Amino acid sequence: VQLVESGGGLVQTGRSLRLACATSGFIFDDYAIGWFRQAPGKEREAISCISNIDFSTEYADSVKGRFIISSDVTKRTVYLQMNSLKPEDTAVYYCAAGSLFGLQFPYHSWGQGTQVIVSS
Repeated sequence: VQLVESGGGLVQTGRSLRLACATSGFIFDDYAIGWFRQAPGKEREAISCISNIDFSTEYADSVKGRFIISSDVTKRTVYLQMNSLKPEDTAVYYCAAGSLFGLQFPYHSWGQGTQVIVSS
């Protein structure tokens, strides 16, 4: 099982970034993919997830209305479109695969993370 994040970088407040989570080694259609982030000195936060069974989505309140998660099953890749970025969005962003859809459930396979820095 492998998940590889990409797309992070340095961006100004109010701009957008799109993260990608490329996957391999498991039956993509059977799993949910979640996006998480961890800022320095803070606990990891679950921010969004998508079911690859019915494409249901869920968002944390901190990103709802600004971030959009999507899945391309032909590419086995999940995207996180991040709009109207704020300095408090600065964090390392991770994707992970889970057997159950929902931010409250555990995720068991993790990528290495991609850094997002939002300058004010």
